[in-house]
Amino acid sequence: MSGFARHRRSKRIIANFTGFEADLLRSLAAQLVELLRNEAAAPVEHQDPFEAMLDFSGPTSEPDDPVLARLFPTAYPEDEEAASEFRRFTEGSLRDGKADAACVVIDVLEDAGLPPELTGDGLMIDVELDEPTAETWMRSFTDLRLALATRLGVEENDEDYWLSLPDDDPRSQAHDIYDWVGYLQETLIDALTSR
Repeated sequence: MSGFARHRRSKRIIANFTGFEADLLRSLAAQLVELLRNEAAAPVEHQDPFEAMLDFSGPTSEPDDPVLARLFPTAYPEDEEAASEFRRFTEGSLRDGKADAACVVIDVLEDAGLPPELTGDGLMIDVELDEPTAETWMRSFTDLRLALATRLGVEENDEDYWLSLPDDDPRSQAHDIYDWVGYLQETLIDALTSR
């Protein structure tokens, strides 16, 4: 995986993934979608779309899951009532936006040829993104990294700890995935800002 780059002629953002890399990225995005949609925090969907737009019955307290608490921090830590009201009016749509962004990652990978189930080696997935889609991927990478960092307990300046773990330690392997998503995000940002 060489990361993202801007195609010279089409100006679109391109990347190629092995089947394993694409499947891993799809799995991470799918897990994020499941987390965002399964904890009872999103407003109930209504039959009438207009009524659904006016529904502000979202959650009023911080999510129990530490990842969700990190993705949706308390807006007013010093004012519980204001924080509760802010969360009630915003968290449902923010969750939907984050889940939709992760779904875009999944859809693009599958549209590029990633099969529902990976069965062998040698598959390469070429991804080509327009700028709005690339920006959606970038937002989703941010959410994925926050989720991974929270689950792993990553802290600032703790690189020595992660380097000290044996290669076969599952935490080390999960941290490698965290670093890889960071690399993808960094190259995507570079590709978006290059002209």
